[in-house]
Parts: sequence; C-alpha cells; structure tokens
Amino acid sequence: MIKLGILGVGDLTEKMVRGLQRDAGELDVFMSPRGREKALTLARDCGCRVMPDNQAVVDAADIVLVGVRPAQLPELAKQVTLRHDQTLISVVSGVSVAELQRLFGIDRCGRAMLSYAAEINRSTVAVYPADRGVEALLHPLGNLIVLASDTEFELATVSACMNGWFYFLLHDLQHWLIEKELPSERARALVLSSLEDCLAYARHCDTSPFLDLGRAIATPGTFTEQGLEMLGLHHANAAWGAACEVVFDALLTRSERDFCLDTAEMAL
Repeated sequence: MIKLGILGVGDLTEKMVRGLQRDAGELDVFMSPRGREKALTLARDCGCRVMPDNQAVVDAADIVLVGVRPAQLPELAKQVTLRHDQTLISVVSGVSVAELQRLFGIDRCGRAMLSYAAEINRSTVAVYPADRGVEALLHPLGNLIVLASDTEFELATVSACMNGWFYFLLHDLQHWLIEKELPSERARALVLSSLEDCLAYARHCDTSPFLDLGRAIATPGTFTEQGLEMLGLHHANAAWGAACEVVFDALLTRSERDFCLDTAEMAL
C-alpha cells in the first residue's frame, strides 16, 4: 500500500489523484485542508482522507506531493517537518531540486511535470532526478520521461506550457471553420481528427524529422504549401519560438535567484 500525502489540492493534483486511483494499484491518499472543496470532492469520489492540517498529512505519508504556487512554497515548508526516509515530489514550477532540499531539509526531493491529461492517464510525465519509487508511482499517469538535470526539466516545463498553448490554436482553427458556417461540432471534430492524424503518423514514422514529414505534404504547387507560405509571411513559427524563449528565460532567472540565495546563506 502506497501512502501518498498531498500538500495543496489544486486542479493538477486533483487530476493526478483521479488518474492514480484508476490505475496505480493500492493507494492511500491523505490531503491537506487547503483547497477544501476539491479535497472533499476527492474524499467522496475516491475515498481520500482530508487531514486537519499539513503536518498531519506529512505524518501519515511515505511520499509527499507538493502542489502549491511557487510564492507559497517557503511558508508551507516552515509549517511541516518531513522525515528523512520520506520522498518529496514537487509539481511546483521553477523550483530546483537544490531549493526543495534547502526548504524542506531532506535529500530525497524530486520534480514532476504533468498535464491535465493525468486524469485520463494520458499525460506526459516528466521526472527529475531518476527515482524508481517516484517513477513507479507516476508512470500510470501517462508517458514517463526521465530527465537528467534541472535545466532539462525547465525545458520540459516549457513543453508543458506548449500543451496549454495548443488549446488556443485548436480554438482559433475551429473558430475559423465556424465563421465559414461549418457547424461547431463538425468543426471541432475536423480539427481534433486532423491533429490526431498528424500525431499518429509522426509516431508511425518515428525516425523521420518532423520537418521532413511536413515537407512531404507541402510540396510545390499544393494548397498546403500556399498556406505554409502565408504562415511564414506572418512569422507564425517565430512567434512560437519567442513564446518558448520568454518562458525558459523566466524559469532560468528564478533558478539563478535561488542559487544566489543558497550561496548567500552558506556564506553566513
């Protein structure tokens, strides 16, 4: 029986619990009272237990999952004392393993990045560092990718942001079809099916670069090429790259600030 404690019951951790309860085997989940409405719903739907405070969650758990916002993390760390035989998993963006170790006072700290698709066990599950216990727990939630450094993990965080951006792209494509008087449900079905086609064929041709797959379709004289040229004129691809850069820079800036704080404290 895995005893999982959750500090911060938000949208993502709620979806993780639902996915884990579906496919993770024997699991006992203890939740903090923060996010009480979601916690009570999970208690009703999944048999989770809402504890009186954060320390009670920690005391009951073998693995502690932290899902608060970055600004709330230092205060949370002051409220709890973890045992050295426990493992902490953070889904808090932009907080390095070293910073987690400093805040919570234990060595076994790891990071995980997932999407809302964890609820249906189809998420990307990025993990750092490698840890068999963490990987075994989270693997049922989707496609596990173990990363080799905090920097790689920040890149995975950018990739997770892409996941959110894709919904806006899907909306824009569907909306264009609707404006041309295609019924909403058929516009949605066409956009989703086109994306699924692309993903399925890219996975089938797993050794082919994405660019080569696109060029094989957008050959000279085709309508696909004509539309691609217009995307180029509007610098659409550059905009995607710029969005990635601004998020990555923000993550690195936070990591550098954490490092400076750690260095300053060591000098005292």
